[in-house]
Amino acid sequence: MKFESSAPAVSAVIATNGKRPETLRTAVRSILDQDYAGFIEVVVVYDRVEPDLLEDVQVPENRKLNTIANTRTGGLAGGRNSGILAATGEIIGFCDDDDYWMPTKLTEQLALWNAHPEAVAVSSGITVRSGGRDIERLAPKRASFDDFLLSRITEIHPSAMLYARQDLVTDHLGLVDEELPASYGEDYDLLLRATRYGDVFSVQKPLILVLWDRPSFFAGKWQAMADGLTYILQKFPEFERSPRGLARIAGQIAFVHAALGHRDLARSYARSALKRDKKQLRAWAAYVVALGIVKPQLLLDLVQKTGRGL
Repeated sequence: MKFESSAPAVSAVIATNGKRPETLRTAVRSILDQDYAGFIEVVVVYDRVEPDLLEDVQVPENRKLNTIANTRTGGLAGGRNSGILAATGEIIGFCDDDDYWMPTKLTEQLALWNAHPEAVAVSSGITVRSGGRDIERLAPKRASFDDFLLSRITEIHPSAMLYARQDLVTDHLGLVDEELPASYGEDYDLLLRATRYGDVFSVQKPLILVLWDRPSFFAGKWQAMADGLTYILQKFPEFERSPRGLARIAGQIAFVHAALGHRDLARSYARSALKRDKKQLRAWAAYVVALGIVKPQLLLDLVQKTGRGL
């Protein structure tokens, strides 16, 4: 992607339900205080609550803060799309309302994108704060569609992503998929769609802070996870050419069905996963949970303490 200038205008979209006002303000300030030479706009989208004007947040020169209501489907996908459509920048970035951008994030990412205009999007490494310690995780320098079929690549976090707005508002990539059940996996869906057209390039250092000590929006919402993962699996038939990638998704679905007490479905998906990859730990974990040996949330909590997810 070639931009009109070396420092194109950036719009950062933060979708929020308004329940974390302090961390939201920290996130907003971390974006407004970037050392980036170009114009930065922060669009905070409030989902089904009255927007807070954030009048206590100081807005520096060459920066703009806009708070709006989600006018589309309720949830994260609709909130992000409301922000994308309201944004004025050439580039769209996302930030969760409790994450934090390091001061040089945009400067370093745009330098990388200018050096590699063939990139469909750019990202960076992350620092995960979990269990009272910080864990640095670097993203691969370059990630393709096949890489994302094989792995979600959690180091490529939605709060680190930058996309060209033109790609998102046209049929080239399109907006965030609002048909995804409960918006679960909307970031992964967008990465898969994007990398059909090109690779994601990442700065080789952590440029965002992700707080994993707080409860996830999807904590305990097993049905939303099952529905979202099943939707993605059905949407991308290319998983069939990646046995280990298909096993990973099937293992995840097996685990959440085990958590829901759907033992037959859990075993079915677990068998499907292990047929393709006998080392798929999520499938084995599904069997353990289905047998009632351990609680699913306990396993999930243990995994998240390592800076990883399901």
